Amino acid sequence: MHIRLLSILAASAAFFAVAADAEEAIVTSKSLTLEAALEVAQGALAACRKDGYQIAVSVIDRGGNQQVNLRDRLAGPHTTDTAYRKAWTAVSFRTDTSALAKTAEAGPAWAIRGVTNALPLGGGVLIRDGDGTMLGAVG
Repeated sequence: MHIRLLSILAASAAFFAVAADAEEAIVTSKSLTLEAALEVAQGALAACRKDGYQIAVSVIDRGGNQQVNLRDRLAGPHTTDTAYRKAWTAVSFRTDTSALAKTAEAGPAWAIRGVTNALPLGGGVLIRDGDGTMLGAVG
């Protein structure tokens, strides 16, 4: 037991010795608060209602994790999955899906259509902060 503990301590010390600075071994990132994600989702839902559309909307973080999912009363059963996949595609490929849809129609980017969960259709929009850092996406 004592030897195992020493091995773990030695491995830990070696890890931190390799990193020139302990801060270099830690990555920080920005993320949306739940309140901000909800505000984005409600804004998208309101805009679509104003235009006469019943939709679902999904807001995901930069890692593809769903933060908010809203579905209007008359939105079809497919819309929740579609909204998530549009947002996921925007985050995964780091571009709005309307631009991606054009490049995925034909040519080398066509293979995107075969990526699990990818949905290169318009409607997935990146959410960025004032510095341009990607925080997530809405679909």
